[in-house]
Amino acid sequence: MNFQALDVIGVRVEMPSNQPIVLLKEIGGSRFLPIWVGAVEATAIAFAQQGVTPPRPLTHDLMKELLEGLGVALDSVHLTEMRDGIFYAVLNLQGGVSVSARPSDAIALALRTGSPILGSEALLEDAGIELPEQAEDEVERFKEFLDQISPEDFAG
Repeated sequence: MNFQALDVIGVRVEMPSNQPIVLLKEIGGSRFLPIWVGAVEATAIAFAQQGVTPPRPLTHDLMKELLEGLGVALDSVHLTEMRDGIFYAVLNLQGGVSVSARPSDAIALALRTGSPILGSEALLEDAGIELPEQAEDEVERFKEFLDQISPEDFAG
């Protein structure tokens, strides 16, 4: 399976449903990948991006501490596919162990550990949205576009 490196652009809330979306962008490419996530996971992703340390560890902080305590690194996160409108991901741990995960949890953990996030070419073809070489106004138009779409728009 062929994978492309992704960068987390940020978390936005789709109106009027108040459904959080994490927006990823293909590094060195022109495709964006919007993934609808839960409110708790959106907060965890936003905290990691902003460098916010909560007074008590969130679940993803605990996962990071467990991995470190066991001496196991998170090598990468693979966002693999979308089936029936549901996104799938895999945590690739040091030593060749792979664990299935929700993309939102995988992204939150990858941001905390500095691990690369990779999207399968098939997923980017199925759910990615292409924009020409990015300029700031094009990204802004895309963010406005996100405000107008719903998760059902991406259901196969």
